[in-house]
Amino acid sequence: MKHINIRKTAIVGCGFVGAASAFAIMQSGLFSEMVLIDANKTKAEGEALDISHGLPFAKPMKIYAGTYDDIADASLIIVTAGAGQKPGETRLDLVKKNIAVFKSIIPEIAQRNKDAILLIVANPVDILTYVAAKLSGYPENRVFGTGTVLDTARLKYLIGEHLQVDPRTVHAFIIGEHGDSEIVAWSSANVSGVPLSEFCQMRGHFDHEKAMQEIGESVKNSAYEIIEKKNATYYGIAMSVKRVCEAIVRDEKSILPVSTIHHGSRIDDVAFSMPTIVGKNGVETLVPIQLDGNETDALIKSAKTLRAVIDEAFEN
Repeated sequence: MKHINIRKTAIVGCGFVGAASAFAIMQSGLFSEMVLIDANKTKAEGEALDISHGLPFAKPMKIYAGTYDDIADASLIIVTAGAGQKPGETRLDLVKKNIAVFKSIIPEIAQRNKDAILLIVANPVDILTYVAAKLSGYPENRVFGTGTVLDTARLKYLIGEHLQVDPRTVHAFIIGEHGDSEIVAWSSANVSGVPLSEFCQMRGHFDHEKAMQEIGESVKNSAYEIIEKKNATYYGIAMSVKRVCEAIVRDEKSILPVSTIHHGSRIDDVAFSMPTIVGKNGVETLVPIQLDGNETDALIKSAKTLRAVIDEAFEN
């Protein structure tokens, strides 16, 4: 095994999401070295310079633009590279386009480093996590996506706003696909151990079902709303990337809804998000949260939707 520098990370892709993630990571103080890689080397150089100029206000760190050769000793490789969905373009068009991008990126990574953790951020994240695992040959516990970490943060924020409580005291998850078939696991949601419906009543909210439905729809449509207003989303996902990095670098054993490949009798060989223990070796184990029958059925349907997209994308 080649020497791995646990305080070194690499970001592949320096678009809005990659650059914002690099900025959030710089401020975190988690790493002492970060290499930025992009098909447009000049863009990567510009981002590295710009972010480096903030180092006098942060922790000592080496930030630079590089090539795939520079990732040989990185402990964590974050892949944000990929095309965005254009108006009139189908989801399948985007999937095929980004699978092609990954076919050029992932083998380059795997050729130089077999011991890192691969964190997939590019969309559609569940499909690309699956593709990255298959193309890299990495053990599945070391290839996972940001999944519904951001969706879950949006959910906690909106519930916190609704109940006027600190969103950090809200315990709730979005599971399944990071996308239109995602599910809010309402049956296990609580605020500091108090079931959500009880807490709502305590705060003077009695039309619980209607409010929760509106919040769930708002979470699902958040990205569309932001894209409509400012053309892209990147700060929220950058903070999500930083949060996952914290769990890995500090070996926190944090429970995060990351996207991993699942195997089972009803759902097999497809990546989607469930609460998962994350630490220095990647994903450790799934956390079996309580789901009611409708949520379980919706999760299976979500997984089948993703599996169908994978099958169609790899046809021909």
